[in-house]
Amino acid sequence: MDFSSIPDGWPGNLWLEGKTIVHLQPEQERPSHMPRGPAKKTGGGFLNPAMAPSRTRSVLLLKDALEHDWLTSQDKPIRAFDAMCSTGVRIRRWRNEIPNELQNRLRITGNDLNDFALSWAINSHNHNLPKYTENVEMNFDRYGSMTQRESVNGIFFQKMDAKLAMADASYQWIDIDPFGSPVPFIDSAIQSLARTGVLEVTATDTAALTGSSLSSQKRRYDSQGIVDDYAHDDAVRVLLGLIAKVAAMHDRVIKPILSLFDGHHVRVSVLVKTSKEGASDFQNNIGYRLRCQDLPYKFIKYPDSKQIKNSSGPLWTGPLMDRDIAGRMTVENAIQTCLPSEKELEKLTDGDLEWIEKDVEYATREMVRSVKHIADAADLLSREHLLLSLNAMPRLAGTKGAPKMDDVVNDLIALGHSAARYPDMDPMFITDAEFETVLSVVRKYHQ
Repeated sequence: MDFSSIPDGWPGNLWLEGKTIVHLQPEQERPSHMPRGPAKKTGGGFLNPAMAPSRTRSVLLLKDALEHDWLTSQDKPIRAFDAMCSTGVRIRRWRNEIPNELQNRLRITGNDLNDFALSWAINSHNHNLPKYTENVEMNFDRYGSMTQRESVNGIFFQKMDAKLAMADASYQWIDIDPFGSPVPFIDSAIQSLARTGVLEVTATDTAALTGSSLSSQKRRYDSQGIVDDYAHDDAVRVLLGLIAKVAAMHDRVIKPILSLFDGHHVRVSVLVKTSKEGASDFQNNIGYRLRCQDLPYKFIKYPDSKQIKNSSGPLWTGPLMDRDIAGRMTVENAIQTCLPSEKELEKLTDGDLEWIEKDVEYATREMVRSVKHIADAADLLSREHLLLSLNAMPRLAGTKGAPKMDDVVNDLIALGHSAARYPDMDPMFITDAEFETVLSVVRKYHQ
């Protein structure tokens, strides 16, 4: 099959995501750099610009794995696979924005079942050559089949059903980003991972994950939720709980690297290792969040008949991030890696791309937003912590108003505790201080 034929509507509207030129379909309006929420699916080649921060974090994580060798030793490659790559923006950003000195260890494959999307991806890649274009060997298929795979400037493109594609080969890095629930693909992805690998999963069925749609949540995730201040955190933990359960079925154990609720979707990145002993103990990190009288919540193993109506779960009760890896996901790192310099921007705009000063400003804001608060929160989210809503503090503390977020965080740190803003659009903060200590800090601002 000739994926490189020119698709209808080409070249479309040019846009810049990170340092990578993106070809939007002609009917897609030029987005702002601060889009929010889901976008309407328009068929093959669907691209939601609101997912750009997620793709930025994916670039940073893969770069970190290559720089710090926590996935493979420094002389071995990482086989990275985007199971539903669509127009290939994520894999093109992997190839274009990760530093050139690390690129020779990357083996990138993009897969999709839609001819138009693959054609659009290949033409986008061909017409905007990445800094690294060396073609590499891909001799890693389990069954020796190289079905419908084509090498193009350092990326392998293929057309297969996502689950069959994951059964056909072994990878160390798999990205699952479907339109809707990722549940049908998780089992295949875990089986396809090498003995140590990274699984990145996006879920846009947030109504099911948060408990807004209880029937969907029960059916897909075997869980129940409560729609309150903790719905977003619950959603992340419900997805992690399902991944941990499926991994355990295959004698594997997970360690969350980065887990976030970002606007309209949940995105989790986990390290998956083969370990029968760890898989047998996965239930140690599964439980329920019980809403309480004397403090906002606590994690319990199982609720009794009186507690069940005030409980959400089962869900993941363990850490949400890796302290060191997420701790390196700073604003400075994101800007240096993924935002073009003046010289790079001059080269990018040498053709048909129009990029004015306002676009530069919006792009910088979006880059900052993609990682904001993550590094500061990484330590606390890697261990036991208390999550609190700033909006709930007047009710909990019995005050007429709430102080500023920075005041609460800084005061708790001054008292010798750890505290940080929780990486969420809602005003939430985390701390290792006792709940009564937090209340005393809040009350001093509204006597």
